[in-house]
Amino acid sequence: MPSNAGTTRLVIVESPAKAKTISGYLGPGYVVEASFGHVRDLPRNAADVPAKYKGEPWARLGVDVDNGFHALYVVSPDRKQQISKLVKLAKEVDEIFLATDEDREGEAIAWHLVETLKPKVPVKRMVFHEITKPAIQAAVANPREIDRDLVDAQEARRILDRLYGYEVSPVLWKKVMPKLSAGRVQSVATRIVVERERQRMAFRTAEYWDILATLAVAKPGEGPRTFNATLVALNGDRIATGKDFEPTTGRVRAGAGVVHLDEGGARGLAARLADRPFTVTRVEEKPYRRRPYAPFITSTLQQEAARKMRFSSQQTMRTAQRLYENGYITYMRTDSVNLSETAIAAARRQIVELYGERSVPPEPRRYTGKVKNAQEAHEAIRPAGDNFRTPGEVAKELSAEEFKLYELIWRRTIASQMTDAVGSSVSVRIRAVSSAQEEADFGATGKTITDPGFLRAYVESSDDENAEAEDAERRLPTLVKDQPLTADELAAQGHHTQPPSRYTEASLVKALEELGIGRPSTYASIMQTIQDRGYVVKRGQAMIPSFLAFAVIGLMERHYPRLIDYDFTASMENELDEIAGGDHAAVDFLTSFYFGSTNGTGDQAIAHAGGLKKLVTENLSEIDARSVNSIPLFTDDEGREVVVRVGRYGPYLQRELPGGEQATPSGEGEEGGSQGDRAPIPEGLAPDELTPEKVHELFLGGGGERKLGDDPSTGEPIVLKSGRFGPYVASGERKSSLLRSQTPDSLTLDEALRLLSLPRLIGVAPDGAEVFANNGRYGPYVKRGDEFRSLDSEDKMFTVTLDEALALLAAPKTRQRRAAAPPLREMGNDPLTEKPLVIKDGRFGPYVTDGEFNASLRRGQTPEELTLEQASEMLAEKRAKGPAPKKKAAKKAAPAKKTTAKKTTAAAKKTTAAAKKTTAAKATAAKKTPAKKAAPKKATSTPKE
Repeated sequence: MPSNAGTTRLVIVESPAKAKTISGYLGPGYVVEASFGHVRDLPRNAADVPAKYKGEPWARLGVDVDNGFHALYVVSPDRKQQISKLVKLAKEVDEIFLATDEDREGEAIAWHLVETLKPKVPVKRMVFHEITKPAIQAAVANPREIDRDLVDAQEARRILDRLYGYEVSPVLWKKVMPKLSAGRVQSVATRIVVERERQRMAFRTAEYWDILATLAVAKPGEGPRTFNATLVALNGDRIATGKDFEPTTGRVRAGAGVVHLDEGGARGLAARLADRPFTVTRVEEKPYRRRPYAPFITSTLQQEAARKMRFSSQQTMRTAQRLYENGYITYMRTDSVNLSETAIAAARRQIVELYGERSVPPEPRRYTGKVKNAQEAHEAIRPAGDNFRTPGEVAKELSAEEFKLYELIWRRTIASQMTDAVGSSVSVRIRAVSSAQEEADFGATGKTITDPGFLRAYVESSDDENAEAEDAERRLPTLVKDQPLTADELAAQGHHTQPPSRYTEASLVKALEELGIGRPSTYASIMQTIQDRGYVVKRGQAMIPSFLAFAVIGLMERHYPRLIDYDFTASMENELDEIAGGDHAAVDFLTSFYFGSTNGTGDQAIAHAGGLKKLVTENLSEIDARSVNSIPLFTDDEGREVVVRVGRYGPYLQRELPGGEQATPSGEGEEGGSQGDRAPIPEGLAPDELTPEKVHELFLGGGGERKLGDDPSTGEPIVLKSGRFGPYVASGERKSSLLRSQTPDSLTLDEALRLLSLPRLIGVAPDGAEVFANNGRYGPYVKRGDEFRSLDSEDKMFTVTLDEALALLAAPKTRQRRAAAPPLREMGNDPLTEKPLVIKDGRFGPYVTDGEFNASLRRGQTPEELTLEQASEMLAEKRAKGPAPKKKAAKKAAPAKKTTAKKTTAAAKKTTAAAKKTTAAKATAAKKTPAKKAAPKKATSTPKE
């Protein structure tokens, strides 16, 4: 699209990749440049605050809460160079087009650019939902003004998050642990994960049995000869299944009216039904119909990418961003399931080409979103352009990761415009009377798909890995009422009730969406934030809360319940949407939330509590840190309460001694005057795995304080303890760490005595020097004075003779190059690069490598549990960042001139003499003047929103 003659236009987008693609669609006279994302933000710390504001009481917040919540924005340090470039370009053009993303965040970036560049030429806003030539040309031809309502909503959201984070986070520092953070959405997301883990901890399993019958028809017609049926009722009463049991007791729910079969009952009934006739008592056949799924929105794309390809939310959005910026898909942050008329036409044309006329319904399909306040003017995520490119057509242009996601989006879009899947479902009841005259009813269901329709293009996955696929068929023989059957086999089968599944990133995003919490642009960052803060760790796909998260959420629930209330958080999202629609003023909303004024639109419960400011300051003295950091587990058989305490060096178990006695152990790493004995919790152990049996094991053999006996030479007790650096034995003032070959649960008194004999005096050398054997950081060794030599085994510390030690010490030191240690685990080939992946043990712990890039395992991950998909994702992140920059060699200092050295020496002598005089004077003054108390250090931590 050519520019007006002699007119030069500057088009500003967020990313260089987007700039490169768009510049190819614009003719001469257009300069396309990137802002590199956000250009301004609230100050990150005190150093970012401009000098003229440093004395203001509100400067730490970056928001003047007493002056209409005016925000103090500063240009990000890493954007200053690019801003200078944009300012220069803005002076050289006739017009500026702000082409940032079409959502609220993009609108805010456009406004910040205007505020920062202060251009003297006309500024226009151009928006588009895909980066194709027609879309870009249409956007240039139809610009609009910046939408101030959208900017106000985004600014209110940013200020709200800053106030929440900066006011609540310091409470966590004081009562839980330094450097923690709270956030309006991250805290709620953490609460959801913690509540699920609490359900798992409270869960009590139950066992129930039924019978699986393999039944056969006498004269097979259409369909299979045999089929399976399950016992569903006995003498008219339903057989108990998992849903009939209380999850916290494992007992049958009161009033359930079911028959609870145990193993003996099921096996006995199966024996009594053997060789008895079976008869069909009921056959019900219904038509089966399944409509296609709506096109992808941000949340459903993240969910399906996680289920089908094990992508994290961040990985999905990073990949989608690249596809969007290079013109392959439409904008990937959307909550609308709407498709444009051109997109519907493109999909229908392609369906005819690939699947035939019968796969296209007579009328186009239109979808209505279930997301509150969805922006239906936007489009769903789909392939870009008026003619969709098939995955085969783009395969050579995309990386393996990009291709997988593009194919997923293409299939979902095509399927959304195809015909329904149709077929029939049948439900059958069969009865047999046992030899004891018991009426046993069995049930079977079947499904036959006569026309798969959209299922030929796309089948949605489920969070339940055991769930049957939508396109799966279960074929039954053709059966009629009163038809006789025979039992080929009757097998009693046992089942156990299962605790509720842990959240995955996909199911947590779904939960947040259903609650109306968060928005498309925030889901991925929420998932990453709660992991980065140490509140949640991933084991495979499961999200497990840390004990730190239990402490933080416990504090919030007890003292600030409204701040993590689901309805309240959702209502704030709704009010922000109303601000975006121009229906409410941002200042009124922020005033009500922060100060408690009831004049605005903010939540009344917060308003009546005096607002956030009063809430977090007045209640601070009521919060008992010890109580907050204690997570009750259970009371053991001896009446001792077992709790998890969140300490400075990590969580640990503690229990009250019998009879209410209090004792203070002398183990390492103690915190805050603890009572009762304790045991460390191994890293990676999930909260729901702290069963009474596991706790007992940890106290007795896993590093808790345990008396092994008395030292026969001193009479002092020898105790096995656990410290920050592992298990050790102690007796009086003596301590010694366990050897690598020893474990706490099998350590004997004799072995402890040997350990406490270290360092062992072997003897005296001819020159009078003592020779010792000991165990050190790098293994066993012998020592004379400053001379050390390694021993080849731990046992040698106790058996090496003086002559052997002297021979070792007399031998020259040899620097033997160690053979490369074998990998901890070979994982197979990376699905993205096809390179072999292995896990190795490094200086700072285990890491995964493909030979070129390395990625350290995250906290909570173990080499045994790391999946290939996780390893691939971790290395993909490393590759995206590129290789680490090489350090420049330090320049050698020029040699000092001799004359300078002489002068320096003389000056130094004078300085030393002067210092001596000054020191003496200070000492004299100190005797006369009482010492002043040191001023308390100022807190330097900055809260995270």
